[in-house]
Amino acid sequence: MKALSTLARSVRASTTMAIDTQFKKMRAEGIDVIGFSVGEPDFPTPEHIKQAGIRAIEQNLTKYTPAAGTLELRRAVCQRMKEDWGLDYTTDEVVISGGGKPILYAALKTLVDPGDEVILPAPYWVSYYELIKMVGGVPVVVETTEADGFNLTPDHLRAAITPKTKAIILNNPSNPTGMIYSRAHLEAIAQVIVEEDLYVIADEMYSKLVFDGQEFVSFPSLGEEVKARTILANGASKTYAMTGWRIGFACASQEIIKIMSNYFSHSLSGTCSIAQAASVEAFAGSQAEVEAMRQTFEDRRNYLYERMNRIEGVHPVHSQATFYMLMNIEKLIGKTLYGVTIRDADDFAQVFLKEGLVALVPCTGFGAPHYLRWSFAVSMENIKAGLDRLEKFLAEG
Repeated sequence: MKALSTLARSVRASTTMAIDTQFKKMRAEGIDVIGFSVGEPDFPTPEHIKQAGIRAIEQNLTKYTPAAGTLELRRAVCQRMKEDWGLDYTTDEVVISGGGKPILYAALKTLVDPGDEVILPAPYWVSYYELIKMVGGVPVVVETTEADGFNLTPDHLRAAITPKTKAIILNNPSNPTGMIYSRAHLEAIAQVIVEEDLYVIADEMYSKLVFDGQEFVSFPSLGEEVKARTILANGASKTYAMTGWRIGFACASQEIIKIMSNYFSHSLSGTCSIAQAASVEAFAGSQAEVEAMRQTFEDRRNYLYERMNRIEGVHPVHSQATFYMLMNIEKLIGKTLYGVTIRDADDFAQVFLKEGLVALVPCTGFGAPHYLRWSFAVSMENIKAGLDRLEKFLAEG
């Protein structure tokens, strides 16, 4: 038989999902394992949003919708972007899809020709790298450091640009680091982008989950020249605890949105009508529960950081946003735990899952091989138990 697609065969499975699959298998076998792997709020979808979905079913809103999304939902997105970040978009500059990944894929397909380079600051969300490859692009990874707050510097950005560079993916707040960019830092990056005439895919999925009263600055709000070059990606999943509803959106120029909509018209054929109706209520309705969830995440972040900071052999990176915290294991590299030499985060994650009965995400696939990601989108009870197991694991290993 003829070979399958070389491009398709080059795409690797998500390491996030791989760890979660192993964790769920152990739990199904009755093993008392605690999971901190998948990034999913543990809260239920707020009641007023659920009721909107129920009403949609009762009112028979169960037919095909436009490929770009319902007009009502695109209006609600425009309203939310204006109220939150002062951004002015028309409904023709918004497209809806079934979650953030299809939005990112269509954005890359719209911008990138085969062989075009896309700059990707590391650590990065694992799917970015593979999505760039899936559209025939070339990921150009630019390392950032913990000392610099894992923020891409303008100098490093400029040094990575070549004649083949088409775009950059800027994830702010960042998964997995939990870091955000200051306004001044973003302005400096924006200056380089405008001067070099690059596009930006600004993934701001965690923009409402920021801690310590810090300011979040949406990238396209930095000026019309910046906005014209930016595809803003966001969604309902993280902010409204709606991961299973699968709603993502993009805001960009009318030309870009039309091309993205054309892709969806031939692939996804539109997004679930019921989920869209519920999301109208999410974006246009009361935002009170968003703040309540954000505060709970901040309380959990505080406990996780303070407690882990007292554990010998590891140290946490103080998260500024999202519901993730990185754990640095550089002091353990080369040491032996339970008969296994720890070479990187993959080794630690496997041993910790087997012997400590805790599932974490190794950030090797995120471009950060000496870090693991804890999700604190879990109960405080599980956070305390997980840290108890970490202490015991390191003490007895």
